[in-house]
Amino acid sequence: QVQLVETGGGLVQTGASLTLSCAVSGHSVNGNAVAWFRQAPGKERAFVAGISYIGQTLYGDFVKGRFNINKDNAKNTVYLQLNNLNSEDTAVYYCELRGGVIYFDANKWKHWGQGTQVTVSS
Repeated sequence: QVQLVETGGGLVQTGASLTLSCAVSGHSVNGNAVAWFRQAPGKERAFVAGISYIGQTLYGDFVKGRFNINKDNAKNTVYLQLNNLNSEDTAVYYCELRGGVIYFDANKWKHWGQGTQVTVSS
C-alpha cells in the first residue's frame, strides 16, 4: 500500500522560499511518475509539477519558473522547491505517485496523503 507523507509547509512572507518533502513508502519513486498538486480553499486540486517515469519534468502554467521538482531515489523522497512565493500560492500541497505518465487531472491519481499547508502572507 502506497503511503505519502508531505512535510515542510509553513507560514511565510511574500517572496520567501520553502522546500516541501514527500516521503514515499510502499512503492518506489524510481520508474514511476511523481507529482505535486495543490488545493486552495474553495478551489479544485490543481497540478503543480511532476516527473514522469522517464524523468521528464512538467510544471503548471502558473509556476513560471519559480518552483522546482526533484526526487531522491535512494531516499524514496520527492521534493518541491518553492521560490518567490506570493499569496496566490497559499494552499495545501499534496504529492502523488502512479505508474506511467503524468496526468494533469487530479482524478487520475489515487494515493493522496494528508498534505502540507503553505500560507503566504503579504
